Amino acid sequence: MSTPHETVEELVRARLATVLGGRRGVAESAAPIALFTLCWITTHSLKFSLTASVGVAVALLLVRVVQRSNVQFVINALFGIGIATVFAARSGEARDVFLPGILINGGYAVVFIGSILIGWPIVGFMIGSLVGDPTGWHEDRPLVKLCSQLTWILALPCVLRVVVQYPLWATDHVALLGTAKLALGWPLQLASFAVMAWLLGRNRTPADAETREVLGTETT
Repeated sequence: MSTPHETVEELVRARLATVLGGRRGVAESAAPIALFTLCWITTHSLKFSLTASVGVAVALLLVRVVQRSNVQFVINALFGIGIATVFAARSGEARDVFLPGILINGGYAVVFIGSILIGWPIVGFMIGSLVGDPTGWHEDRPLVKLCSQLTWILALPCVLRVVVQYPLWATDHVALLGTAKLALGWPLQLASFAVMAWLLGRNRTPADAETREVLGTETT
């Protein structure tokens, strides 16, 4: 028997905790690119920095495999640093390690904001996919409104990263770019999650039986 949640915010908070993978998932996703940035700033060695970042991603993956736990977030991190390595290796320029991130954040910003403008915010799909009904949440207008607010919170850090990092990439200010990457990476993401937690912690929108059913938390 599952414990019923009394508000929409409680329901969404529970689902987002699963999506984000908890503190460990956040740390694993951030570790490789954060290590690359720190290594490059201190050594200015592209080869060493790439080797270190790929190495830590592989090590984290092996730990997950040995523990027989979910490898999703480590795989995502390994894929990300792998793409960055390809970009940098092709050009031989350290700044190109950060180019995939700039492009990805730009793409995310377009998708997030576009989904809000057409009335189908991305966070709703994230929640719906966990319960096997990707679109059922859209029938609940208070839930759509809440998901739109949460999607804006996810979109704004992406916009800020592009606005700050692209000019630094274009002018080849690698040290400043690396610093910006650290400052606007997971610290900013965690700040956005904190804002989401604050919003969800307000617990103002009553959850009826239909909403509980949509989010798969109805008592059985």
